[in-house]
Amino acid sequence: MNEQLIQIGKNAKAAAYKMNLLDTVTKNLILNEFADKLVLHTADILTANQKDLANASDMPAKFTDRLKLTEQRVADMAAGLRQVAALPDPIGNIEKGWQNDAGLQIEQKRVPLGVIAMIFEARPNVTVDASALTFKSGNAIILRGGKEALNSNLAQAQVLRDVLIANDLDENVIQILHDTSHETANDLMHLNQFVDVLIPRGGSGLIQAVVKNATVPVIETGAGNCHIYVDQFAEKQMAIDIIVNAKVQRPSVCNAAEKLLIHQDVAETLLPDIAKALQDHGVELRGDDRSRQIVSSIKPATEDDWSTEYNDLIMAIKVVDNEQAAIDHINQYSTGHSEVIISDNYQNGQAFLDKIDSACVYVNASTRFTDGFQFGFGAEIGISTQKLHARGPMGLNELTTTKYVIRGNGQIRE
Repeated sequence: MNEQLIQIGKNAKAAAYKMNLLDTVTKNLILNEFADKLVLHTADILTANQKDLANASDMPAKFTDRLKLTEQRVADMAAGLRQVAALPDPIGNIEKGWQNDAGLQIEQKRVPLGVIAMIFEARPNVTVDASALTFKSGNAIILRGGKEALNSNLAQAQVLRDVLIANDLDENVIQILHDTSHETANDLMHLNQFVDVLIPRGGSGLIQAVVKNATVPVIETGAGNCHIYVDQFAEKQMAIDIIVNAKVQRPSVCNAAEKLLIHQDVAETLLPDIAKALQDHGVELRGDDRSRQIVSSIKPATEDDWSTEYNDLIMAIKVVDNEQAAIDHINQYSTGHSEVIISDNYQNGQAFLDKIDSACVYVNASTRFTDGFQFGFGAEIGISTQKLHARGPMGLNELTTTKYVIRGNGQIRE
């Protein structure tokens, strides 16, 4: 085990203890100062990001889109910090309380998880988003980003740590690993003595590697093979607008739509216009035999296409017999992230909501709304696609646990 990493773990554990004692007013003041200083140092952060982009110049556009920071993206991160500051602090909330037969006063109280570690890829916004949420929820964090975003991550983390130092707080509340090697990442996965939970954020390869290898408890996040189903009662222009937005607005992220299912009764009338709208935005379409008979420019889809998260301007299309066929297909191939039905029929929409087993299920809205900021969480530390301990976009409450506080007056058990 890496001795330097062990020391980082020790520092995080000590910092987490101090965070548990920090009051809400102070946390909110620091979060707002994080935001102010992030904006103040925008030029420095963008300079660091340019170094990362230059090193990644031979990478595909879907990769550099996630890596790139702009003034607006920095401003958005700062806005997220301020929104987190404005949210209620979950720490110390009493979930429930009662008196048992022995006269003990029992309360269930919300407390921080402790030390959270994150392994993530070339997404420098994670550094700020994760730090904001863990700080407000009273946790310490150890960040291990991808080597491609190292300069951006270090620049942002240093801004946040400088604010902590200036306010006589423990800078080890936020720590970022300079060593981005696989060996160090593997050691972090086994730092059970100090890390309470590990959250991977990135592509399916990273997530599965962490899930399979870590001995630290893991919250699985992110992989998004998201579907849109257009039923026979869908309004055409609404369908086109939602599908184009979900696929095109930012195709490299996990909440972008990857698959389109369409009811056979409207496929011939709607699919040509939907396909044209997507192709006008540069989307490559792959489809089953029935969709290709309707739109000849659609390329043949393979079995692998139905389970692939493209993170690119590619979409696979399937014509289905009915809603149950769409639901069965989605539940078979989905990663449990986000699914949509476009329909003006209430019963069909309700059936879809009830039968789809994913973290976020929509009627008549884009998958792109599966996002902590859009849900009003200020930011997100990830989107959990598992069912324990959290599911969907994870905000403050998902970064806490509970403990029982019991008060007695001399009771003994007979």
